[in-house]
Amino acid sequence: QVQLVESGGGLVQAGGSLSLSCAASGRAFSNFGMGWFRQPPGKEEREFVAVITSSGGRTSYSDSVKGRFLISRDNAKKTVALQMNSLKPEDTAVYFCAATISPSPTRPSAYNFWGQGTLVTVSS
Repeated sequence: QVQLVESGGGLVQAGGSLSLSCAASGRAFSNFGMGWFRQPPGKEEREFVAVITSSGGRTSYSDSVKGRFLISRDNAKKTVALQMNSLKPEDTAVYFCAATISPSPTRPSAYNFWGQGTLVTVSS
């Protein structure tokens, strides 16, 4: 079992930056790939944002955030971070971190554990 708690959301102007953090508790954090997803207002589905492998050696990003967002993890501290730069109003969403043991980590259904989410609002 892994418990995840996100923090760092808030209101930021377009073009600004924000850093999200996800703290994990429980066993074997370093065995899980970790992903960030987001759910924009009014949408039911969660969108893939970024994922990092269990060792931190590989990352992958959605096309919409590539070059602007950076995912990282610290297995000793059991945390995963999402640095968001050059934010746009369309980045407004509730952001979730999630843990997976799946080899197909871009689908929400592949993730085993989820945090409660943190709201990011980007004003124009």
